[in-house]
Amino acid sequence: MNDPAAARTTPARLRQEQEREQEQRRRRHGPRLRAKAAVLVRAVLIATSLVTVYYVLPLDGRSTTGSSALLAGGLLLVVLVFSWEVRAIAYSPYPRLKAVEALAATLVLFLLLFAGTYFLLEYSTPGSFSEPLTKTDSLYFTLTTFATVGYGDITARSQTGRIVTMVQMAGGLLLVGVAARILAGAVQAGLRRRERDPSDDFTSRPKD
Repeated sequence: MNDPAAARTTPARLRQEQEREQEQRRRRHGPRLRAKAAVLVRAVLIATSLVTVYYVLPLDGRSTTGSSALLAGGLLLVVLVFSWEVRAIAYSPYPRLKAVEALAATLVLFLLLFAGTYFLLEYSTPGSFSEPLTKTDSLYFTLTTFATVGYGDITARSQTGRIVTMVQMAGGLLLVGVAARILAGAVQAGLRRRERDPSDDFTSRPKD
């Protein structure tokens, strides 16, 4: 004969097992969801902060030589930031998410650097472009050049302006092509490290 007590307790045990499984799923997916939210927030904050600095920073009173020096120093800064981000990806518990954050920071910094250079160039040498550039116009021209849209409403007229525009075009191609491959390699290295090094408690965390 069937045990009535056992029959009554079976549904309760099933519910307890289901609750335990749900709790385990929440514990597994909770850190990943928090990490995704943190990456999104940081990316937005980084982009907002850089754009704010671009509009607040007084970008005037510089000569063409000063603009060239600013561009060279800014490009060096982009390379240094990118190199640091690549290293951080390899040691991050969430390499893919860190790569998204790194790409957002590097891309925004790259675009704002050229926007500031165009603005300084037009300020120091009026007529370098087909129309006077405000900071918004400079950012607009930078984005259309990067996106290869080429509306033609703003064009570089001076030799210096065209050289800087060509540098941006070449840098954009490198950023989209070479830098993306480097980030992908760093992500793979980070994933291999997480699987290989249990001391960092990577294996107990969900893959991003």
